[in-house]
Amino acid sequence: MFIEPNFSGERRGWIEVICGSMFSGKTEELIRRLKRVAIANLKTEIFKPSVDVRFDEVKIVSHDENKIQSTPVNNSQTILMLAQDVDVVGIDEAQFFDDEIVKVCEQLALKGIRVIVAGLDMDYKGNPFGQMPRLLAIADYITKLHAICVKCGNIANVSYRKVSGDAQVMLGEKDIYEPRCRVCAALGNSI
Repeated sequence: MFIEPNFSGERRGWIEVICGSMFSGKTEELIRRLKRVAIANLKTEIFKPSVDVRFDEVKIVSHDENKIQSTPVNNSQTILMLAQDVDVVGIDEAQFFDDEIVKVCEQLALKGIRVIVAGLDMDYKGNPFGQMPRLLAIADYITKLHAICVKCGNIANVSYRKVSGDAQVMLGEKDIYEPRCRVCAALGNSI
């Protein structure tokens, strides 16, 4: 679905990306921004991938148990269909979306919509995750958040996987992942 760009000189859209490791506060920051938008009485639609059912099937929930209503979707094109006549679109866990998420965000911004996207910038191996690198490349504003390393207390930018398995996507929380700094992640289980 193609949305006509807004070249009328009225409202301008943009893309904000909130990224970082697990436990860095990405979802918390997304919820904070979306609640401020609600205070301003702006019309908002919020989406999350339907595969993310860790805390709630419908709501976006942070580790601090902050919650906001969202619409789970199977693919990014659904976001275009559902985000009609809105001022702001929020998207959580963007790394789980298909390749079209970048075009979807660009089309929304061209329509004059503020797009706020949150997601993991790296997988557990430290590799770029999903479409996040492309989203970071086209973003107008980027916020990189850090957790605290559970081993040494320095800033953490790695989502260290504590269990074996080679699949890039393994949904889980503190039972499967923990935040680590670069050095402690490289040392693995030897520390």
